[in-house]
Amino acid sequence: MAMTDVLSAEDIKKAVGAFSAAESFNYKKFFQMVGLKNKSLEELKKVFCILDKDRSGFIEEDELKFVLKSFNPNGRDLSDKETKALMAAGDKDGDGKIGVD
Repeated sequence: MAMTDVLSAEDIKKAVGAFSAAESFNYKKFFQMVGLKNKSLEELKKVFCILDKDRSGFIEEDELKFVLKSFNPNGRDLSDKETKALMAAGDKDGDGKIGVD
């Protein structure tokens, strides 16, 4: 499954492009721009499975670093600071990984 099976290719392209500069990533704005805010729980789970590259059932920090490339292969890697901010936002129990819930 590809991101474009769930999200608009044009929205993905615009969102990845908007955060192409180093240290510019804002996860709230990015997720809004790609259209995740308007998706059903089932659609969100599909996106989660795409981001969970190792199929562990969790998204770990090393997978988050490449989150933009998961949406578009031309995306950049997140910086360590951006990755840690994204992890902190999603890791509600502090175990170093993000679960689907």
